[in-house]
Amino acid sequence: MKPADIETQLDRFRKGFPDLEIDRPATIGDGIVRIPDEEEMRLTDRFHQAQKEGRVMKFVPASGAASRMFKSLQAMLNGNGEITKEHLESGSEDAEFTRTFLDNLKTFAFYEDLVDALKGHGTHPDELLKKEDYRALLSFVLEDKGLGLASLPKALIPFHRYEDHRRTPLEEHLVEAIAYTQPENGHVRIHYTISPEHKEAFDRRLDAVRPRYETGGIRLHVETSFQKPETDTIAADPDNQPFLDDDGNPVFRPGGHGALLVNLEELKGDLVFIKNIDNVVPDRLKDVTYRYKKLIGGYLLTLQDKIFFYLKELERQGAESQLIDEIIAFVREELHVKLPDDLPSLPDDDTDEAQADAQRSELVRWLFDRLNRPIRVCGMVINEGEPGGGPFVVRHGDGSTSLQIVESAQVNMENNAQKQIFESSTHFNPVDLVCSLRDYQGRPFELEDYRDPETGFISMKSFQGRDLKALELPGLWNGSMARWNTVFVEVPADTFHPVKTVNDLLREEHRN
Repeated sequence: MKPADIETQLDRFRKGFPDLEIDRPATIGDGIVRIPDEEEMRLTDRFHQAQKEGRVMKFVPASGAASRMFKSLQAMLNGNGEITKEHLESGSEDAEFTRTFLDNLKTFAFYEDLVDALKGHGTHPDELLKKEDYRALLSFVLEDKGLGLASLPKALIPFHRYEDHRRTPLEEHLVEAIAYTQPENGHVRIHYTISPEHKEAFDRRLDAVRPRYETGGIRLHVETSFQKPETDTIAADPDNQPFLDDDGNPVFRPGGHGALLVNLEELKGDLVFIKNIDNVVPDRLKDVTYRYKKLIGGYLLTLQDKIFFYLKELERQGAESQLIDEIIAFVREELHVKLPDDLPSLPDDDTDEAQADAQRSELVRWLFDRLNRPIRVCGMVINEGEPGGGPFVVRHGDGSTSLQIVESAQVNMENNAQKQIFESSTHFNPVDLVCSLRDYQGRPFELEDYRDPETGFISMKSFQGRDLKALELPGLWNGSMARWNTVFVEVPADTFHPVKTVNDLLREEHRN
């Protein structure tokens, strides 16, 4: 990292990031679209047209380790002394979690793998449970002498059991991609961002399962990439000086999922679906996901058709008043963007000619710039207490407003009015996006140009037993897409079944 970049980041620790000013939550009819049933066929047909042409692909952030899934089990394993039945019945959160896990061990899709691993050590899960040797059993689940699940990426943890095989999230996303991105030539394109240390295991699993899915003319084009080292950020101590490790070296940390904007841009994709690695369900529940993927894809394409038409008309007609009026209405009503306070209105008949031309030219420039940027349609789920960001109308310094996905860390929660607005959100962000990454002339956008550098995060972490400050780049679907044209569409809760802990796999929607 260049010294100037390090100094810029340290300065950011000192100054912090400005809070966003949320004007109001986006709601149905005011920022969130509820697609009418009668529109479904038209939107789905529009999407199928682009799908057949090979314009659609999938992008899955999958670099996260599964260690958080097993946090409570790891805490029990790391504790002192034996793990006894009395210990498991002590009522502590970790003990309760571990007891639930062990009571339902045979339900998990990785149980058969555990049986095989223990067979090599001359034992069986039932035997260890009978002997109440819970520590040994947990160590075989979590550590490399057994399944090593705690050190695997989430993408490679067996999630779902089928009649003749077990599937990881890696495979469930392949199945999804085939269902709604497969073009006429059968070449399905999907991109995973992974960690370098998981590359070998990822490729090994992919090679093993590929033949199961490459049938009937389907060819899987699976690409992987790593988070770029140059997107790492320096850590700071509580005094905002470089944090030095025990050997006196500065510590650098990954810049968060916002760093993946570089990977997304390098795809040179056209229409790209983005979804988190752990939000998958078995085949029996996938139809609703497929239906809404096609709907939000079709909605994006109809928006894109209008925007591309307007851009070409602005180039052709220039400052024709009726066209400008129509585009302003589109920007306000369909993109939910309020125009800046200092932007001139259309001149009236009394305005002198030179002034009128200047006003029209400024309007045309602003409208062209506002339309000529990446587009995203984001699915939003009714808020039932899930953590995470939500859809809001955000007010900017020039008086304009736009739709943004906002996290609580971006809002001044000590301001009661802002806190109340944030907590009144009716929907939340499940990370279910489809993005248009090319302009009206078919050229890929430079995505960095549409990122808001003022929307990063500072969080407190610990390293080698000491507190440090970590700097995260603007989140991929937060500040990294802040200057995109954004539309929110309501999608059902049935499209959102993430797995945050291993015991989430015991929920009905993850059982087969």
